[in-house]
Amino acid sequence: MRAGVAAVVLLALGAGVAFVLTDALGIRSEPSDIPPETLVAAPESPVAVPPAFTEITAPDSLRMSLAVEELQDAVADTAATAGTATLEVVVAGTGASRAEGAAAEASGLDDAYRLEGSPDALRIVAATEAGSALGVYDLAAAVRDGRPVDEHLGETVESELGFRMVDLGAVGVTVDEAAWAAGDDYSHNSKAFADVILPEAPYIDEAALEVARAEFEAYVRHVLAEGYNAVAVPGLVEYLTFSEVGDGTEVYSAGDEHVARAEAMREAFGPMWEFAHDAGLRVYLRTDMLTLTTPLETYLTERFGGLATEDPAFWDVYSAGLDELYAEMPYVDGVLIRIGEAGRVYDLPGWDYYSELAVTTIDAVRAMLTAFTDQAERADREVIFRTWSVGVGAVGDMHTNDDSYRAVLDGIESDRLIVSTKYPLGDFYSHLPLNHTLEIGDHRRIVEFQSRREFENFGAFPNDLGVLYQEALQRFIAANPNVEGVWTWTQDGGPWRAGPLSLELKAGFWQLYELNTELAVRLARDPQADPAELTADWARRWFSDDPATVRAIGEAMAQSREAITEGLYIGPFADRRVAAIGLEPPPMMWIFEWDIVTGDSAVLDVIYDVSRDELDEAIAGGDRASAAVARMHEAIAATDASSWRDPALRTAFLDTLDYQASSYAMLGDYREMFLRQAQWHDTGDPAAYAAWDAARRAFGASAAAHEAAYAGDPYFPAYNLTAAELGVERAERDLPMAWAARVLLALVALWIAYGAVAGVVGGARAGWPGARAARALWVSATRPWLAAEATAGLTRLDRVLVAGVPALALVASRGIQTWFLAPSHLVVTLGSWAVFVVVLLLVLRRRSPWPVLAAVGGAAMLRVALLLGALAPTGPGGYWFDFWTDPFARSAYVTVAFAAFGWVVVAGAWALAGQVGARRAAGTAVAAVGAVLVVVGALIGAVGLETALTLWNDEMALLPWGLSRILGISVYLDIPAGTAWWAAAAGALLVVIGGLVALPGRRGTAAGAPARAAARADGAG
Repeated sequence: MRAGVAAVVLLALGAGVAFVLTDALGIRSEPSDIPPETLVAAPESPVAVPPAFTEITAPDSLRMSLAVEELQDAVADTAATAGTATLEVVVAGTGASRAEGAAAEASGLDDAYRLEGSPDALRIVAATEAGSALGVYDLAAAVRDGRPVDEHLGETVESELGFRMVDLGAVGVTVDEAAWAAGDDYSHNSKAFADVILPEAPYIDEAALEVARAEFEAYVRHVLAEGYNAVAVPGLVEYLTFSEVGDGTEVYSAGDEHVARAEAMREAFGPMWEFAHDAGLRVYLRTDMLTLTTPLETYLTERFGGLATEDPAFWDVYSAGLDELYAEMPYVDGVLIRIGEAGRVYDLPGWDYYSELAVTTIDAVRAMLTAFTDQAERADREVIFRTWSVGVGAVGDMHTNDDSYRAVLDGIESDRLIVSTKYPLGDFYSHLPLNHTLEIGDHRRIVEFQSRREFENFGAFPNDLGVLYQEALQRFIAANPNVEGVWTWTQDGGPWRAGPLSLELKAGFWQLYELNTELAVRLARDPQADPAELTADWARRWFSDDPATVRAIGEAMAQSREAITEGLYIGPFADRRVAAIGLEPPPMMWIFEWDIVTGDSAVLDVIYDVSRDELDEAIAGGDRASAAVARMHEAIAATDASSWRDPALRTAFLDTLDYQASSYAMLGDYREMFLRQAQWHDTGDPAAYAAWDAARRAFGASAAAHEAAYAGDPYFPAYNLTAAELGVERAERDLPMAWAARVLLALVALWIAYGAVAGVVGGARAGWPGARAARALWVSATRPWLAAEATAGLTRLDRVLVAGVPALALVASRGIQTWFLAPSHLVVTLGSWAVFVVVLLLVLRRRSPWPVLAAVGGAAMLRVALLLGALAPTGPGGYWFDFWTDPFARSAYVTVAFAAFGWVVVAGAWALAGQVGARRAAGTAVAAVGAVLVVVGALIGAVGLETALTLWNDEMALLPWGLSRILGISVYLDIPAGTAWWAAAAGALLVVIGGLVALPGRRGTAAGAPARAAARADGAG
């Protein structure tokens, strides 16, 4: 009866564990509303030849002079001119008063103009200098794009969205081929100006600063010519001395180098930001919150008792810093704040300016924004707040959840607040719905776009996003009248040096993704523009004025989205919204992330599970992508090299397509390989196994060719296949491990049956070889209260078998479960068994250990049989396949497996009770479990939780290999860093409690006396 009750309790506990586990995993998927994309090439059209401008009359200002210079340069760069023309630029000449023009200029959003006159005497009239300058830039753009300069003659040109911002591009980033060739730097810090900023006084390298200043001024000219009017530059706390906090020395004491450094930074970079402001770009300093220095964090901690981000007074310190900023740098127009990503991966090593992920609650965000918008209203500045929150804290789904968005932002009313949101419902991937949070709210809104798509090989593959951008902007503008602008990431996003080396205006084939920068700004100004024509404009601007060549480039780019969406994504999976571990994984996942082809079972098995009804379609996507790349290559190769403005760009185009073809050949083989592998685990079909084996060989060949061609190439780097190869190595062992599990399961089952039969037919008494040992294990496992009787009179050989058979079965089964490739897993699991048994035996002193060893060993044999049964069908890969994809099988196995493990503890304690009494046995079992926690927890704590998880995961290939290299497994799964030590502390508490309970009393129990007598007799025998 007690055994039955124990079994019921253990099964109930196991079912509870299974329920919690399934709930925590939360693996599910649902259909997703993916916007369609149909790309076409623009028809051939002749190139318009511009006139030579003999006279240009315009107001005298930096902004206007830069615009006029761009027009003159554009004409000078053309092969020929036709006729002559004059241009007059007039500000506030439309009938609006100069006061109205000044007010419009101050808003920064009114850049309308009218093109008047005649083809040979053009006249730009605008109410603002911004409008008149934009009119000149538009003429220059028409010249570079091969369009007539008078195409808008007699028209008023207005921009739909007036706010058009860019990032810093590649300004200040050193072209270091060795750093990119290494391919192992996943830092998100651009290291812009790293050679300008010195660690010690004078803090600025003047020679490097001059180079950076020239780069910045060239970039400002470039983006102004494209039609942008704002720029976000990194930094904030680097420029602050916190002189407005208290007496001015509370944050930084007198003589603190942070003060001198801030002053040096303002003196060095201030003129650059002022130049941009005067040239026509609104300047925003871009920072993560919290942004800190060591003294600042010390001050905040001492004053507020920690990083008290929910306390409004806490933010007064930062508001005072902003007051100082605008007083010292009046040309800065505001700040841009992100709270969703922070930490060392974004910081510059060795630089005492860093960020912490500390603004994670609704109250904290609201306190911050209230303080910052109040300050912005006082200072006549703006605050741009990004909704990017990536699952962290209570505001973790603000980016994609309407209710969370409203909870954070509703009620914060300020015309100085601009809310910035990525256009997709997630990160910058394809196969994502448009972000419906951009359709709600009463705040000013801007839409974020990324030109150099980080998840799509950093812009190294052709990727025309015009149709997608147009659909997004048209939808958001129609749904939300507060959408007023865009923010285009021309260069930024992701780890700068873990992918192809391409830096805007500086290195690599950056013209390829410059297309998306041009598309974003032109569609922001005119969402009805034809994306195909805009692509043709880009082709004429950068590559050729030959109509046939421009058409061929357009045809190639029209294939680019099919190549991207099919080649880098597995359609049936990517087209669904998948949830797991409380998060929403991105639609790619099998490349996690950026350049790491993953080999883990969690991702690959779930991809198969979601795609299993369309498996052939999922595999065929790779072939379609390769075919699209082949068509692109054919179109470019058919062009005449002499028709290109620079034949080297034609070569670069063909080289990038060769790189894409190699990558897709390898990725196509890999996708078929892991999908067929999962199909075999799912069905056990030999045909699926044969298909996997064929794909495995094909992948081996294509991967070797890919790495031979591109390993170490900074501009076209080979994909990182380390994780994939770990997965392949384990997959190759699945069938051998399955056979090993089958053989071992048969031996274990025979041994268990031998023990059961030996008692029934008298084999143990008849002296069958090993029968007494098998009988002892069977009886002790199933009726541990009889363990002393079952082990009485064992011979030396029997004792060896009682201890050795379970130990060998345990070691072998765990080896099979880990493909014999995970020594750390074996150390922890087998070490835990050893610690548990040793503690149980310690209380026996001179008493016989064999009842306890038989009970624990016999129960362990039952647990081993269960594990082997799960491993036998298709090996460890099949075991984990069912774990990730079959909730019923997972729950049933976890329930029984937990109960079987719990029975080991119960059986050991029960057998021990026969010798020392129930109280002491129970206390000893509790202490033994605690000791396991102490040893394992302390071991992991000493090694480091993240290090231990990384080592274990590298050996088991369960979660993405890139997690620890990029985000950290513990960070991604939200496991506190001190978890191992907390487990050790809990174990220590159990050891103390169990030890106190297990202390011997003055007198032994009557129930234990006969058993002790039998044990002494057995020991004497």
